[in-house]
Amino acid sequence: MNEITEYFDIKSKIYTIREKQVMLDRDLALLYRVENRALKQAVKRNLEKFPNDFMFILTENEVDLMVSQNVIPSRQHLGGSLPYAFTEQGVSMLSSVLKSKIAT
Repeated sequence: MNEITEYFDIKSKIYTIREKQVMLDRDLALLYRVENRALKQAVKRNLEKFPNDFMFILTENEVDLMVSQNVIPSRQHLGGSLPYAFTEQGVSMLSSVLKSKIAT
């Protein structure tokens, strides 16, 4: 087991949303050891690298559904803004635009 997965259960951070397996921005920020704000800024600077099959922004209804199903404890758990959801291809692309050692 490597250093990352020793304290981070990746399987528990994979959700099915819009019939796609995704990870949320806040979980990926923890995984890559960057601030969520920095992660979102990196994505915004490189939007052309994140088509809809790589990343999408959750809707208010999707967030409410995740809270109601106890997938996440509350809306505050997401930090106030609507989260980005990354598919496997998006996670891979994200690692190429982030500036952390872990991402590289």
